[in-house]
Amino acid sequence: MKKETRLIYHKTLLFVLSFLIVGLHGCSEKQQEEQHIKTEFNLETAKAEIEEANKSVMAFIANGDSIGMANAYTEDGKVMFAGAPPVVGRANIQTTFSRIINSGVTRINLETKEVFGTDELLAEEGQVTVYVKDVAVAEEKYIILWKKEDGQWKMFRDIANSNSKAE
Repeated sequence: MKKETRLIYHKTLLFVLSFLIVGLHGCSEKQQEEQHIKTEFNLETAKAEIEEANKSVMAFIANGDSIGMANAYTEDGKVMFAGAPPVVGRANIQTTFSRIINSGVTRINLETKEVFGTDELLAEEGQVTVYVKDVAVAEEKYIILWKKEDGQWKMFRDIANSNSKAE
């Protein structure tokens, strides 16, 4: 190959390689931007997901489903209700809710007041009313920490206490 031909060949090759590198870099930035858009956390969406999860929780109680209730918690979930020691883990949480259901509780009404947090951990502040048949027997405030497990929001920490005056 002549020197002049090799020079043209090398310049062409350099141009093509530069074009590919710039093009790939541009694609990479675009893909990163699209990825960021897809994973951007939206608190309003998360709040709607928590409210939907609460509908399931209310249905579990209404249906007497302590297994469903336990599965609404993370594997290492903890329940901390007033007047009782903390309950840790799904098996123990299932036992606790089985006792609550067997005590006569027929339904609960959960009302989300506020949700704070990130895509990794949410804090829900709310109000719960507990019913035996159609009679409200308790009104309590609660804070639940929600954590994603297997792509779903699950209760990680659940603490509630009565709105009634202490005796």
